[in-house]
Amino acid sequence: MHSRINNSYVFASETCALDACGAEFVRDVRPGEIVYVDHSGLHSIYEPPKEKKSLCIFEYIYFARTDSIIDGISVYEARKEAGRLLARQHPVDADMVIGVPESGIDAAIGYSEESGIPFQKGIVKNSYIGRTFIKPSQSEREKSVRIKLNALSTAVRGKRVVMLDDSIVRGTTSARIIKMLKESGAKEVHLRISSPPFLWPCYYGTDIPSKSELVACRHTIDEIGEMNFADSIDFLSLENLPKMLGGKCTGFCDACFSGRYPTPLPENLVSGKKYEYDIPIKRY
Repeated sequence: MHSRINNSYVFASETCALDACGAEFVRDVRPGEIVYVDHSGLHSIYEPPKEKKSLCIFEYIYFARTDSIIDGISVYEARKEAGRLLARQHPVDADMVIGVPESGIDAAIGYSEESGIPFQKGIVKNSYIGRTFIKPSQSEREKSVRIKLNALSTAVRGKRVVMLDDSIVRGTTSARIIKMLKESGAKEVHLRISSPPFLWPCYYGTDIPSKSELVACRHTIDEIGEMNFADSIDFLSLENLPKMLGGKCTGFCDACFSGRYPTPLPENLVSGKKYEYDIPIKRY
């Protein structure tokens, strides 16, 4: 996307960056387009792509900042809609809804609005710790979670809690958080995940590990719930995933959830993983 500050142009991957520098949003840069600026002004070279657009769906689930708009779709509204869908998909009797900061909070607001269960703050975040799932080792990830998050015991004590999080990759982070909530006095913790289970590696740059590290490849959903100390668990269904975008997205990639890769994959890239668990890599 690009925008304008007086007579200068600014390019950014998210609209929140344009807001921060006071730029006026002009439009999104299209797939297959090169936009450049020289002394004579703004220019566009565009060749319509032969393949369909495949925007990473995980931008809306986790990566993008809440206040961004991507391809005309509000990230905040998309995450809230995922929460609403989860409330319809797997309702539960509870006293409060909480979200795991930050991306889980938006889904929790949507779950609360749809279910009528009050949204409250149940987890406090240390803002000076970065994203934990990309830490290189398991011990570093667990240490970061302990430093990053803490339960608000006065809010959760004696309560039946619905906890919204954006995803489960290896399954260790959610387990630590739920254990922390129960140690702080939560009576029940019902885990709701605003994305489907990760079943496939990403070959396009997202740091999704191999199948051997993806907990959903080795365990059923009920088993994942038991491993995470949850009283119940549900993931956003693959069928409901497009609905979080309100039918406004003209093409996205959900290969990490569905195995539907938008491009052929080089054999050397999938070598050693192709027949893991006897699930062949699909090509579309």
